Amino acid sequence: MIYLSPVPWASFSQRSHHFVAWYHEQTQAQVLWIDPYPTRLPRHSDFRRSPTVPNQKEAVSPHWLKVVKPKVLPIEPIPGSGLLQTLLWRKVIKKAMTFAAEDSCMICVGKPSALALQLLECLPESYAVYDAMDDFPAFYQGLSRRSMAARERLLVERVSKILVSSTAIGKTLGALADKVELALNACDIQGLAPIESLVLDSKQQLLGYVGTIGSWFDWDLTIALAHANPENRIQLIGPIFTPPPGPLPGNIELLPECPHAEAIAAMATFSVGLIPFKISRLTDSVDPIKYYEYRSLGLPVISTHFGEMALRNKETAVWLIDENSDLRQTSLLALDYRCDVSRIQAFRQENLWATRFSSTRLLADARAGSRLSQVAD
Repeated sequence: MIYLSPVPWASFSQRSHHFVAWYHEQTQAQVLWIDPYPTRLPRHSDFRRSPTVPNQKEAVSPHWLKVVKPKVLPIEPIPGSGLLQTLLWRKVIKKAMTFAAEDSCMICVGKPSALALQLLECLPESYAVYDAMDDFPAFYQGLSRRSMAARERLLVERVSKILVSSTAIGKTLGALADKVELALNACDIQGLAPIESLVLDSKQQLLGYVGTIGSWFDWDLTIALAHANPENRIQLIGPIFTPPPGPLPGNIELLPECPHAEAIAAMATFSVGLIPFKISRLTDSVDPIKYYEYRSLGLPVISTHFGEMALRNKETAVWLIDENSDLRQTSLLALDYRCDVSRIQAFRQENLWATRFSSTRLLADARAGSRLSQVAD
């Protein structure tokens, strides 16, 4: 399989890493992983960002996977830029062509790009999949957004199967094609604390959030939650790209980004997991992985009504809030919740990455597609 990833291989394990691991486990096939490159024009904020926390463990690739890093200029949205980029991509395209020639090869695209469309054109007989894990145009603005939307439409037309990570993405792309299948996000069981090590009683009454704090983070609601619970600490762990609108209440504690293993260990000390995201086009299509991590650690969840979370209003240990909610009463209910070991075990088994991907018809449809191609030849 040739996998054009939306995240670098050297990042902490995400949906993309688990997808290729599942695919190899099921097929024993080799994987050519192509790292992402900038698909939008640069912004001023890009030059102010501090480097991310290194994750050397994930940088070591298994024997069945090769990583390729395309050379690129951040000019993809500019009309006509593809000619220049093609010169920079010659080695990548040659490697992909050589890799695909060794056996029947699937191409999976994790993010629309000009390089992905070029490879699909070069390998028209390959079974093609789009794993749509975000509303990618929503992350961009202006020319970059229009360019990404156009590339996504071309990609949807070309591929034979579309996996979507949320109901909203399924509705959007389903209107363009009838080859959509839902595969929600999940969690990495091996990366979580063992169940027997979890402290499920007598916790410190701590409400916590782990993740990036960007434009989608609802500072106003988080501050209101802190004011409604002055005796409880609220701990926010992660890089801050959108600062708070003013001074924070004394019970909100900001901690810096940390390696994923440390982040999971910090989550395990929470009494309640928070997902206070704004409701916008950007979050409409999100199925947050932190929801699965919180629940796999036995935590109740307080969240806003965004994306896939809006459909979980009747699930056990999930409380959905907005600016009109009784934040004190909701917090008390969540803090009083206790999860037992059997419930945690069941949740973990139901939300494994391998279980999620195996429940789709991807491999069966790919094999059927290959047979039809052989007959046509």
